Amino acid sequence: MNRQKLVTDKSVSISCIVPVYNEQVNLAHFIQDLSHYLVMLTQNFEIIIVNDGSTDASFDVAQRFLANPQIKLINFSRNFGKEIAITAGLEHASMQTTVIIDADFQHPFAVIGQFLQEWANGYDMVYGVRADRVNETLFKKYFAKIFYQLMRKIAHIDIPANAGDFRLMDRKVVNALVNTQERARFMKGLYAWVGFSSKAVVFEVADRQAGKSQWHFRKLFDLAILGLVSFSDIPLRVWSFIGVIISMFSFLSIGYIFLDTLIFGAEVPGYATLLTIITFFGGIQLLSIGILGEYIAKIFNEVKQRPKYIVESKYNFTDTSKYVMPEKVRIQEH
Repeated sequence: MNRQKLVTDKSVSISCIVPVYNEQVNLAHFIQDLSHYLVMLTQNFEIIIVNDGSTDASFDVAQRFLANPQIKLINFSRNFGKEIAITAGLEHASMQTTVIIDADFQHPFAVIGQFLQEWANGYDMVYGVRADRVNETLFKKYFAKIFYQLMRKIAHIDIPANAGDFRLMDRKVVNALVNTQERARFMKGLYAWVGFSSKAVVFEVADRQAGKSQWHFRKLFDLAILGLVSFSDIPLRVWSFIGVIISMFSFLSIGYIFLDTLIFGAEVPGYATLLTIITFFGGIQLLSIGILGEYIAKIFNEVKQRPKYIVESKYNFTDTSKYVMPEKVRIQEH
């Protein structure tokens, strides 16, 4: 397959996955503008809108565009999170290339053209890297920096700093991602884990045209913990090392007390020292149990074998669509 010829002749096919959660103020203009831009690249495209249990009118807005068969809609039964919404889009995408893009206009459409050119040059995955984080708080920027540094040191994969979900992937990359079966999904880690030849494209993050971000610190923190637990067992191993160190100090301390008692006799015990030691070791134990609990919780969620998401309804997908929902999950076809 001559990728360069496909791009030049505008015969390349593109699936655009748009995860949506409470984006009613942006969605109509976004779908229109994205459609107009994709037409300039190729006639073979589809826009897959994944409504992730929005509580506003996002679903109603998306339905207005269903007269166009190239606009497809997946409606979740409830909010499952952006990582799962992206997963659903990947499982339903059917084109040669797949682009993931947010509906808030912060990902410039022109960058998709750059992605496509790098794909034509032979790269299987082309991802966007934000040029700066000037619009974020100092705390959030510092937290992101620490997270990426930590992931590089303890995970077995290399996650590029400041790279989000905005990217283009070849069909074989999408197939590899679909074949990963874990339910607690950290997509940034999975993008790196599947491998393939990759290229970064630096872009300037645009301002949201309306509304506000749904990504608060708590969600970001939960996502960071998921990433650490999903792609590294170092947090478990480090406590074994700490346990050995503490045990060594304990044995040395016992030896010292034994010799001190033999030579100088017993002293009146110090309550402050005893309380400090008990509190310290109690905190260490609770922290290690908490880390162990994170891994056990992940195992617990995986072994239940629940579906990653439930589709309430989907629109403009034919019976020949690549992805077929499990029989146990009833959906309404339109």
